Amino acid sequence: MKNIYMTFRISALALLAMLMINLNAFAQEEATEDTIVETPTDRPVRPAFESGLLFDAATTTMYPSKTLEMVIQHRFGTIENGIHDFYGIWAPSNIRLGMNYSILDNLTVGIGATKFNKMEDIQLKYRIIEQTRSDKIPVTVMLYGVMGIDGSNESKWQENYEFTNRFNYFTQLVVSRRFNDHLSLQIAPGFTHYNSVDSAYDHDRISLSFAGRYKFSPQGSFILSGDFPLKIQGISEHNKEFNDSDASFIAKPNICVGFEISTSTHAFHLYLASAQGILPQEDIMWNKNDFFAGQILIGLNITRLWNF
Repeated sequence: MKNIYMTFRISALALLAMLMINLNAFAQEEATEDTIVETPTDRPVRPAFESGLLFDAATTTMYPSKTLEMVIQHRFGTIENGIHDFYGIWAPSNIRLGMNYSILDNLTVGIGATKFNKMEDIQLKYRIIEQTRSDKIPVTVMLYGVMGIDGSNESKWQENYEFTNRFNYFTQLVVSRRFNDHLSLQIAPGFTHYNSVDSAYDHDRISLSFAGRYKFSPQGSFILSGDFPLKIQGISEHNKEFNDSDASFIAKPNICVGFEISTSTHAFHLYLASAQGILPQEDIMWNKNDFFAGQILIGLNITRLWNF
């Protein structure tokens, strides 16, 4: 009897020990699962902007590899003459047709042709870092570059003509942040260079650009941007102080404000702007229109995506 009691006691203790081991293992497994679930994902946020283009500015939004984008940009004349030229619609207008292709998820190249100066351009966008949902990386940073080739008649350069006189360049570091589902902002310092300009003008210009979007519906957004050429005497080729009466004038800021309607494959912009140029280096170097003096024009953009 004593042996039976001892056997029962040992068996009960062994069963209790096994139960405790199983409960402990289950608790550890549950804790591990909870830890995995609660760990924040570090995936990239959704793009800060609905399109890779905002007016004539490049945004940090980029498309997956093997995506082809068609771009149509149009700007009418200024509205200053009122009904006489139907608020600029019958005035001389500027238009650009472009195509962009995503070689990689973070690398896009593009080409385009603009009416004014018969300008041909080659563009490049390269995303350096991307904002993450955990906010470990708080911003998206992109490098943007444009090379323009002026297609005007050789007589534009008179007796000093060389083919390289036609070249002009624009480089920009674009930094954006998506704050929430409605608000996105970006800032972009830039550098413009023209190989050939009149002796009274500077070849180089530094600028600072801003852009923003407020999304008020699933497809609709209010958008704005500004390109501000900076008055930096240290990089000027002229010793006199800058002012608007100088031949080496500083271009007026290019201000744009409007609306965007977007879908998964299309984006449409209808807006008011102060510069009639479309390539960024044209606006930053040569814009003479003052947005706040009523020298405004109507513009529109259309983009279309195809995935291969």
